Amino acid sequence: MRLDHVSYACESDGLLATTERIASALGTDFVKGGVHPRFGTRNMIIPLANQQYLEVVEVLNHPASDKAPFGQAVRARSEAGGGWMGWCVAVDDLAPFEERLGRSAVPGNRKFPDGQELTWQQIGINGLIADPQVPYMLRWDEDKADLHPSRAFAGTVSLDSLKIAGSAQRVTEWLGQPVENPLDGLGVTWVSPKGTPGIMSVTFGTEKGLVEI
Repeated sequence: MRLDHVSYACESDGLLATTERIASALGTDFVKGGVHPRFGTRNMIIPLANQQYLEVVEVLNHPASDKAPFGQAVRARSEAGGGWMGWCVAVDDLAPFEERLGRSAVPGNRKFPDGQELTWQQIGINGLIADPQVPYMLRWDEDKADLHPSRAFAGTVSLDSLKIAGSAQRVTEWLGQPVENPLDGLGVTWVSPKGTPGIMSVTFGTEKGLVEI
């Protein structure tokens, strides 16, 4: 289990402008991700070091976004002004989470311009909607490792730390193992455990020093 990526819902000026603003602050480039047809969303990617990435995501005016929890989550966050929507941990086996949550993981996919397709299974978005401090879980399909978003280019920016409104104990209970495991040394400041939960900010290591967004 490891932290795979962090998700930022685009602000009112749209996907491109939001991504350009974040990339400029970090002193890095970004790449076009693509459409998630099952979720009614699309994204842009900022590859990071350590096989991680930052996703900026936008909801589409499409029936899928009304039905899929992921689309609902993106819409709600963007309508609230945009900002950090959640974090995702990659795991090798989703079965324990399916058993604990009492439902099956759902497939996700994104097609590249050259026809290749990135595919995965994910679970936990409903939990994130109800309690935004908790991550959702994802398992990339094994034969798609070369298409992992962090490999779009060699990222020099790295995740340094998170500030999360919430409780480490709550997230540990959600994951079924210590929250420190997927963080693997990444710093987390837990604040306002009785306030509105969710990611408050993410700090990145850049060539300009630490940058908090």
